[in-house]
Amino acid sequence: MATLQAGTDPILTKILIGINVVAYLLAQPGSDLYVDGLLIGGGLFSDVGFIGIDAGEWWRTVTSGFLHANLVHIGFNMFLLWLLGSELEPALGRARFALLYATSLLAGSFGVMLLAPDQPTVGASGAVFGLMGAMVVAQRASGINPWQSGIGGLVAINLVFTFAIPQISVGGHLGGLIGGALVGAVLVELPRRVRLGSRSQSGLITSVLVVAVAVGFYVGSLMLAGRWADSFF
Repeated sequence: MATLQAGTDPILTKILIGINVVAYLLAQPGSDLYVDGLLIGGGLFSDVGFIGIDAGEWWRTVTSGFLHANLVHIGFNMFLLWLLGSELEPALGRARFALLYATSLLAGSFGVMLLAPDQPTVGASGAVFGLMGAMVVAQRASGINPWQSGIGGLVAINLVFTFAIPQISVGGHLGGLIGGALVGAVLVELPRRVRLGSRSQSGLITSVLVVAVAVGFYVGSLMLAGRWADSFF
């Protein structure tokens, strides 16, 4: 894959991989922690009562983004996280990379709430799809052809798997991909097309815009569940 630029050690990428691995070890499929972390939009009954975002459990929009169904799932996602994060983090900087990852995760949750709100969902792939979307935008902005670099084909193959394999979260994958591409456009393309002041001013403005996008996806998920105000009151 063609690189954006050489840079510093992708420490945050390593930390995110570590968090995902620890979450997988602690929250094995079927365990109480696993069930507590699932993204459940419409809610369902369990042995502990009614659970889900519309039962007021708003944190599921985040915790689901660190769960994996099996070893193949986490292995593939962590490989992609390392492959993409080791280039995007040095190119964007750690703070903006963190915003990209968080917004992609929330965008994946929004996609689930939009397309499959009643299905218990493991949402870790949404953030990774977001990194793929941002990589496409960043490479195009750098004059790199995504199809020649390999990222275009990677996205295409993953989209085929998304629609062809049963029990894969279409909403989570598409939401993350679109959210990540949107963040990439704000962080990379917008400063190239619109004068936003000095470099520091441009960085501040684009970061604030991304935070607004992330909040929009988060609140949108709660609104779809009919519980938009639960995390504020």
